[in-house]
Formats: sequence, C-alpha cells, structure tokens
Amino acid sequence: MAEGDGVANQGIRVRLDGTATEWDVGALRKWLRREQPLDERVRAGELRIHERPVSDGTGAPMGVGTEIVLVVTGAGAAVFFQELLEQVKRAVAAWRANRDAVEAGDPPDAEVEPVNVDDR
Repeated sequence: MAEGDGVANQGIRVRLDGTATEWDVGALRKWLRREQPLDERVRAGELRIHERPVSDGTGAPMGVGTEIVLVVTGAGAAVFFQELLEQVKRAVAAWRANRDAVEAGDPPDAEVEPVNVDDR
C-alpha cells in the first residue's frame, strides 16, 4: 500500500450536543482553526476545517444541526492522523474550558471521532 492510501476519505468529526447554539459551533470552528498545529496543517494544505449539516440520523446532532469536520488531505496523511486526532481532542477540551470560563451556563458536551468523509 502506498503512503497515504486508505486515508483519502479520512477525517475527524466534532459534534456538540443539543444544547449548542450556532454561536458555539462557529466559535469552536474558529478556535480549531487558530490552534497552532492545526493552523500549520491547514496552511500546508494537509487539512481543511469546515461545517456541514448533520445527515446520518444519529439523533444527537448539534443544536443547530451542524457538525465540524476536519478533512485530512495530502500525501502522508496516515502518518499523522492519530496525532491529529489527539490534537483535536485537546483543542476541543481547551475550547470547552474557555467557554465555561467566559460564558454563562455549561458548555455543550462534545464528541470527537474519526470518520470517513465525502471529499466534496
């Protein structure tokens, strides 16, 4: 198998629970984009961060029916995928802690998981 095979449709999905607002989704996406290791990968063309409607019918979408997807692109993606997944988990935890400190009410719970994505 050539380097990068099997990861062409690999990504990381971040979902907030039903208490999330549209503001929470946008703020988390911006937070992820500003995280240094993620920002470096975006600038290098190895990663794209975007929002998309929830479409899998799990019954636990973000409050606004949106999820954040980080799409892995470029050669060698398999080499850094696990590291990237851990970076995203840490970044989401940091966002939740910050959100808890600066906003009223509890921050929404978050799920971070690998997912196959349609690279549209």
